[in-house]
Amino acid sequence: MTKSDSTKNDSTSQDTLFGRMAVEQNLCSEEEYKKCDVLLRKLADSNPTNMPTLMVKHGIITKNQAKRVRELIKESKAAAGQIPGYKVSGKLGAGAMAVVYKARQLSLDRDVAIKVLPKRFSEKSNYIERFYKEGKLAAKLNHNNIVQAIDVGESGGLYYFVMEYVEGKTLFDDLSKGRIFKEDEALDLIIQLCDALDHAHKMGMVHRDVKPKNIMITPEGVVKLADMGLARETSDIEAAKNEKGKAFGTPYYIAPEQVRGEVDIDGRADLYSVGATLYHMLTGRVPFQAKTPSEVMRKHITEQIVPPDHINTSLSSGISEVIEVAMAKRKEDRYSTIEELLIDLKAIKSGQAPMVAHDKFTLEGLEQLEEEGIDVDIEDEDEYNDEIERIVTKYRVIMIIMSAAIAILLLLVGYMAMNK
Repeated sequence: MTKSDSTKNDSTSQDTLFGRMAVEQNLCSEEEYKKCDVLLRKLADSNPTNMPTLMVKHGIITKNQAKRVRELIKESKAAAGQIPGYKVSGKLGAGAMAVVYKARQLSLDRDVAIKVLPKRFSEKSNYIERFYKEGKLAAKLNHNNIVQAIDVGESGGLYYFVMEYVEGKTLFDDLSKGRIFKEDEALDLIIQLCDALDHAHKMGMVHRDVKPKNIMITPEGVVKLADMGLARETSDIEAAKNEKGKAFGTPYYIAPEQVRGEVDIDGRADLYSVGATLYHMLTGRVPFQAKTPSEVMRKHITEQIVPPDHINTSLSSGISEVIEVAMAKRKEDRYSTIEELLIDLKAIKSGQAPMVAHDKFTLEGLEQLEEEGIDVDIEDEDEYNDEIERIVTKYRVIMIIMSAAIAILLLLVGYMAMNK
């Protein structure tokens, strides 16, 4: 092979990598990339160019997007080869705490996702400890609707967490485009999400960051709950005390008790976030909006949501009732467990009324009566009914007496008028 041929092959490889990365970053479609690839080959002899230039020229991506893809490729190459047993092929995404790459696990010949701790955090022991903790917590979970943990380790100062690679998209990808889900489709997805959380809760964990970006959806419609970065075991009292007063979560979907930084966070915080996510799916907007994250979080504590069926009038009253119970300000007023929420979601799916939510509303109404001064023993339904009957009878007697008094008064007025 001549030097010219080698350079040409390297250029072709770079163009292919750029095109694949652009597709994976949702900057262009597979079809657009393939058309550019064909055109690039046709121009190879007469008017040679490269994939980034061609895509920008034809308006498929912008110059800034092309620059970003080049940076992603550079970062991916830096990570490639540093993790033994894996071949990194591209970058999937990045958050505040980690970068996620797509890679090939050589021993089992399968695609995986590798979360890597950035260098700026790898020098801090608390970040490393949290990173390892995420991997260990995820490894305790084994459920079809949860992204499976595979390995966690360190190589040459690079800390990594290997997990199942999920082909598909996130729920956020659809919502960010303004999509409003039909009730049946939303129920299918949320029921799967709740199955995943039910498993996590039974294993003694709270996710604490349920949101559309952490909900993957495969082409077959299978939900995969991802990112255990903020997950905490309910038995970890020491961690809870250390985090007291700190708001962990995502502002648009965070539970009020998480905003306040309460110590005893449990599965009902995830319930609230599920309700907020379902609200977004069915209305096309988040429950609370404001100019700043702190203002959004304040609203979770102080303001009531607009009932979802007031925004999307095609919704059933049942699904709206379920969301309102799931998003109750006080965790005591929500569903007690994910299992209870699942009962109502499946009931609505089969065309029935959400009985658990209905009972929650009834109990809440009785509590309000108690606060207003009417003694009610909500544990004894017969006594409550007797009390209501006594109150109604009492008011009926009062109304009869008042009516009689008014009638007598009118007769006296008429009599006095006739004798004038």
